[in-house]
Amino acid sequence: MAESDSLGNERVAGSVEEIIYSNEDSGYTIFDLATGDGDLITAVGYLPFLAEGDSLILYGRWVHNPRYGRQFSVASFEKNLPADKASMLRYLASRTIRGVGPKTARNIIDEFGEDAFDVIENHHEWLSNIPGISKKKALEIHEDFCKKAGIRQAMLFFRDWFGPSATVRIYKKWGSHAVELARKNPYIICGEIEGVGFERTDRMAESLGVEKSSPDRVDSGILYTLLRNERQQGHVCLPRKKLTAASAELLSVSEDDADAAIDRLLGSGKLKYLPAGGENLIYSAKVFDAEQFIAARLVLLDKLCAAADVSDIERLIDRSEIYSGIKYAALQRKAISNTLSSGVTVITGGPGTGKTTVIRALISIFDNMKLKVALCAPTGRAAKRMSEATSHEAKTIHRLLEMGYSEDDGRNDFNRDGDYPLEEDVIIVDEASMIDTPLMYALLQAIKPGARLLIIGDADQLPSVGAGNILRDIIDSGRFPTVCLKEIFRQASESLIVTNAHAINDGRMPELSVKDNDFFFISRRTDREAAQTVADLYANRLPKAYGESEREGIQVIAPSRRGEAGTENLNIILQAALNPPAHGKKEIKYRDILFREGDRVMQTRNNYDLEWESDDDKKTGQGIFNGDIGVIREIRRSSVTVDFDGRIVEYDHDLLEDLETAYAVTVHKSQGSEYRTVIIPVCASTPTLLLTRNLLYTAVTRAQRRVILVGQEATIKRMVDNVRQSMRYTGLMLRLKER
Repeated sequence: MAESDSLGNERVAGSVEEIIYSNEDSGYTIFDLATGDGDLITAVGYLPFLAEGDSLILYGRWVHNPRYGRQFSVASFEKNLPADKASMLRYLASRTIRGVGPKTARNIIDEFGEDAFDVIENHHEWLSNIPGISKKKALEIHEDFCKKAGIRQAMLFFRDWFGPSATVRIYKKWGSHAVELARKNPYIICGEIEGVGFERTDRMAESLGVEKSSPDRVDSGILYTLLRNERQQGHVCLPRKKLTAASAELLSVSEDDADAAIDRLLGSGKLKYLPAGGENLIYSAKVFDAEQFIAARLVLLDKLCAAADVSDIERLIDRSEIYSGIKYAALQRKAISNTLSSGVTVITGGPGTGKTTVIRALISIFDNMKLKVALCAPTGRAAKRMSEATSHEAKTIHRLLEMGYSEDDGRNDFNRDGDYPLEEDVIIVDEASMIDTPLMYALLQAIKPGARLLIIGDADQLPSVGAGNILRDIIDSGRFPTVCLKEIFRQASESLIVTNAHAINDGRMPELSVKDNDFFFISRRTDREAAQTVADLYANRLPKAYGESEREGIQVIAPSRRGEAGTENLNIILQAALNPPAHGKKEIKYRDILFREGDRVMQTRNNYDLEWESDDDKKTGQGIFNGDIGVIREIRRSSVTVDFDGRIVEYDHDLLEDLETAYAVTVHKSQGSEYRTVIIPVCASTPTLLLTRNLLYTAVTRAQRRVILVGQEATIKRMVDNVRQSMRYTGLMLRLKER
């Protein structure tokens, strides 16, 4: 019978019988444990550097895997090194220590017996007396043994405050010094380790005896307040008064103490400030430098560009019209002219206003000028759509910058930068409303002086998920030539999607009564009725009306995650309707989400390390990004295979936390993508903060062929009338105006 700990976790003890699967990077492991009762159980969790023969005490709970049955999910564990000769031999022979295999293990145990581990740790030079072990190899064995000992020490030290996966990240950051550093200043952890918040670190610090008024604690709380606002609200800075008040509330200290700490951090250079309208905007040093660089580099690019002669420009545009057979509108000609005569140009406008026509014209003109052009967009779907529309290769910004891995600091980085700039003479960036401050910083570092930058986007859509408001700030600065395309061209004007999107953006109600176009409204009184109708449309009515292939092009886009018409509930309903359980169809439950073969899924954060292989030409690459949508092809005991538009990725089970079912997605997650048919629930229970004009406009403009709104007309009117946009604190517009 299993015992329980103080947290209610069950306790199981035993020795590792077999390692079924182990991910060396994350520590996620599946293994069989032989208990003292003679039972053999399967356990799963984050247990780095596990070896057969290890003696363990596990704390966790029993779970049921739909395919593999009853398993023990490990929340924390205790691990002791084997103490008897037989167990020590098994431990060393399992190759858990680099450079030690079965033969070497036997030789070490024969020579030193139960003192073997003490010799390896404290007298490693004695190992070189054994035939086949050189002094160099003895040192390598010692270092790897101590590394494993270090992670065991870290697991024991941090287990009361952080889970094993967070502890692995902490250990990877600081190695054997992790515990020592945490004892000196626990607050370094929340600033450096992703997924570890201030609150948990604060509990650890309190248990270690750190005073509430400790300068380390207050300084860390202020830096964390900035970081939290950056991640959750998109702010790159905060007015000093707001930072002082928010930090004081988080830390439960006086505003005077928080204000004094801000002065201290400004003096040390960890914070920087920008004067703005009588009040200082406070930044972390890293974000301040990034925003300052963006402003300076944009101005430099604009100054250094060799502008074409005005008379040449008109002739080039005339020639392009003849070549394409298209008569450009006045604003299109102006947009083309601006791009040819300036280093930095902005083109904005809604759907159907001819942005793609301008891009095609510029590609043709630059080609005639013998200038190399690069097309890029923030997401894979946006880049793919750009390629299809222009018949010219477009890449994600990450791929254009040749994202790679830095051995120096263990971080993902871009190979293209100021020391190794892009070769192209013209960089054209689409869907620029999605570009956040870090990505713009990386892109501008890589553009060579003298090259042109054309920024294209719809400034009326939602801002980027990440921090900053790059496109809007550049436009509002008035520093660079900007053209807002307004004319809806004839073919586009026949689409209610286009005309209704512009109506919404102008604050007018969309036309909801037309039954024979591409924009429809279905009235439903309650959220439950709306959700049922959405599922029926997706599973039955639309495929019946337009053919079974229509189902592949449908996407439900909801304002909110919560509620009966939110994405969480809709995904459960839609999964049951579209991909029900069936004999031979494998499934796996991870936390609260059930994944099944054939499910549509979405990646929920950028993962630069995930490796993929192209399904057709077997090319390989790295990186799956926030918002990428794929389909689960196969579920196995240790991994899940997902197909992202031909990029095949193997997900270890520990990485399933980055996936969610995606029959329905939020408007924010849909940015940069287009779908043949978009279904949008518009319900009164949606939180007021999400009932905004730009959110509805963004959702509608994701559709290519048809839009269906389901819900209440009054909710649509509330959204159209609500011009409120989330305030983002940035200093880019101010910096550009000053320059």
